[in-house]
Amino acid sequence: MKTIKFPIYITENRIFSNSEKAVSIASEKGLGELTFGKVVYSIFEALYLVETSKAEIINIKTNKVLKEQEILKIFSKNNGDFLINFIVFKKLKQKGYNVKTGSKFGAEFRVYDNGINKHAKWLVYPIKQSEKSNWNEFISKNRISHSTGKKLLLALVDSESNVLFYEVDWKKI
Repeated sequence: MKTIKFPIYITENRIFSNSEKAVSIASEKGLGELTFGKVVYSIFEALYLVETSKAEIINIKTNKVLKEQEILKIFSKNNGDFLINFIVFKKLKQKGYNVKTGSKFGAEFRVYDNGINKHAKWLVYPIKQSEKSNWNEFISKNRISHSTGKKLLLALVDSESNVLFYEVDWKKI
């Protein structure tokens, strides 16, 4: 039996759906934010729903369903690390976590344990394995995580798209 995909609409600055299926998925799985009767998505949530065959993205201007390559081009346009970040997003979703944008904390994502949305457990920073980091950056990320009551989660992505997670926490001695 063929699964009916629900529509997600994309404009120049917004990705949303007003379908009942979208509202149901937002409530049950934490994908998207319900606002004024519409579910608003991050670029990662929208692509994840397309990849899991639950939705299709429609350009609101042309009323045309976008192919996955078109979606990747649009989403990568303003986010050079989109693919690395999406790999991390997808891995966390596959592990059952609720993943939201972390931009207000200076992180890529904030992650809630077991779908509980009371307080994020981690701030996540995806890093390409080939990328060099410095101690000042690490200390800054760690301080932000600690000061907001979250743990730092570094997501190291290798050239084969495998992800290793490193949790950093403070220890008083």
